[in-house]
Amino acid sequence: MTLTHVMYALHAFSALTGMLTPALVVTAFLTGWPSIIAVIINYVKRSEVRGTWLDAHFAWQLRTFWFALLWLAVGGVLFATVVGLVLGVVLWIAAGVWVVYRLVRGWLALGSRQPLPR
Repeated sequence: MTLTHVMYALHAFSALTGMLTPALVVTAFLTGWPSIIAVIINYVKRSEVRGTWLDAHFAWQLRTFWFALLWLAVGGVLFATVVGLVLGVVLWIAAGVWVVYRLVRGWLALGSRQPLPR
């Protein structure tokens, strides 16, 4: 359970740097070394929690990371077009809010020793 807290903390640290610097939350979350380290740890240690309630937290963190990357890419494609310029920025901001929500919800559930939905 401690390792799962550490991974949430690493992701949260990356997201927080996006709030404290000109970088967007979602870009800081995806490109920050702490988040990348957390994803690597997640993949390396995932087999150890398979079948336990922590497995849902590992999956939750990975889905958060990969879907945030997807939304960042879609926003980038929109941003590259004149028509989608505003939509791309709005999508990036919404993805950042979504990332923060998922980190908070997941971490609170972990603190309560509750699994997350799959």
